[in-house]
Amino acid sequence: MKIKFNNQFVNELPGDLESGSHPRQVLKACYSRIHPTETSRPKILCTSESLSRQLAINPEDLNSSWFKNLFTGNLVSEEMQPYAMCYGGHQFGQWAGQLGDGRAINLGEVIDVDGLSQTLQLKGAGLTPYSRTADGLAVLRSSVREFLCSEAMHYLGIATTRALSLGLTGDQVMRDMFYDGNSALEPGAIVCRVSPSFLRFGSFQIHASRNEITLLKKLADYSITHNFPHLGQTSPEVYERWFAEICQSTLKLMVDWMRVGFVHGVMNTDNMSILGQTIDYGPYGWLEGYQPEWTPNTTDAQGRRYCYGNQPQIAHWNLFQLANAIAPLVGKVEGLEKILADYADQYSMRSQAMYAEKLGIEKHNGQPDQQLINKLFEVLQLSETDMSLFFRALARLKTKVLYNDHSLLEAIKIACYVPEDLNKEYGKELLIWLKSYLKRIEQQKLNDLQRSKKMNRVNPKYTLRNYLVQIAIDKAADGNYSEIVKLLEIIKKPYDEQMEYDTYAAKRPDWARHKAGCSMLSCSS
Repeated sequence: MKIKFNNQFVNELPGDLESGSHPRQVLKACYSRIHPTETSRPKILCTSESLSRQLAINPEDLNSSWFKNLFTGNLVSEEMQPYAMCYGGHQFGQWAGQLGDGRAINLGEVIDVDGLSQTLQLKGAGLTPYSRTADGLAVLRSSVREFLCSEAMHYLGIATTRALSLGLTGDQVMRDMFYDGNSALEPGAIVCRVSPSFLRFGSFQIHASRNEITLLKKLADYSITHNFPHLGQTSPEVYERWFAEICQSTLKLMVDWMRVGFVHGVMNTDNMSILGQTIDYGPYGWLEGYQPEWTPNTTDAQGRRYCYGNQPQIAHWNLFQLANAIAPLVGKVEGLEKILADYADQYSMRSQAMYAEKLGIEKHNGQPDQQLINKLFEVLQLSETDMSLFFRALARLKTKVLYNDHSLLEAIKIACYVPEDLNKEYGKELLIWLKSYLKRIEQQKLNDLQRSKKMNRVNPKYTLRNYLVQIAIDKAADGNYSEIVKLLEIIKKPYDEQMEYDTYAAKRPDWARHKAGCSMLSCSS
């Protein structure tokens, strides 16, 4: 064994007294010990070399038998104590009771090269007591999406769980991709996910809902000791400060998601990390045409609760549920209420600064700049306009160039899905806005080159567009995994030009508009 596990979670917290993977309600416990299901013909398809270095895994070990067997569920040594976590959650606004790791099994905790504790988790590793009526497995298409997006978000500079490896199990898994009664066998796969903690808002909600206050306190104390040690010895005041930090990291995450046009798709409280990380990549997506009401989740198509524009408010709602859960530890709730009340003001301030950065404005100048920002997003909804391409095109505008109306619109045309709309109301309104924008950036000290660099540091050229991932999935289904490897390389430098990969920054092609996996997706995996 080339990795040393310390098993701090199972050593410090109470576990399930019952054994076995059969579905059950797990009371007065934070986890159930469970071994991954053995796989028949495992094969590692792709690894994150940067993450492996962080975990002190030698490059030559990535192709070894022990690595393959460990990260596809076939190797459990005596020092390991694998477990599945118990948690609950609100799903689509309704309390769902016990949920838990239904197909994720934590191998244990390790210390990385910086001395930080990291939990290694296998997603798709088989039945656990929390699998309910499911099989605990995952398929290749969803696993490719999880592996690539975890790493894409990391390189975008957005807090996220990481993905160490993507492997095939060699087994076939039955799935109904569209929930339409047409089940089919698909290749089974496993992703090794890595995070300092996989605790979620729902980890605390489940114990509060059962009035397991002693256990709630133990779990909160564990979280503070291992992930927030700077807060010191726990007390009602420390629990408040702990909650405040969770609110701040969650708020920052929302600002970052909105900045790059990421839509999570399933912001249930069991999918919200206490570290403010992006967690659980299911039917996520990236804005292509700017549509605040767009959701990538077919289950959310009617209510659009988790659409792009709702994400900051949903995060606030989820934080409110966490506050309710930990209130017994705090006693007087006025402090929690104030922290929650501050969220909206702080989000407004942070998002204003973020949009100013996206526009290359040195400093948000209050109401005039906010009007400019608001008007832009009104205009972008008049015709399908690619968000990523629009802001990169905007960065190329020059204040010293005398544009006529035609040349100014031509500079932005690359972002338009319906170019003929530039001759209609959309073009008129966009032209007015572009002229206002040029006047605004002429007022600041930044020259065009400085502004362009500033904008390109926050506006990615490359995002993990659904259609690109679907191409990689389709090729992988035929045994060709080269596109997964290529995408992994491209997303390592999302803000760089990488001109040899220009086609990977292009607008979504027409063929992908309604193709399965390229627009909206189900939770099936």
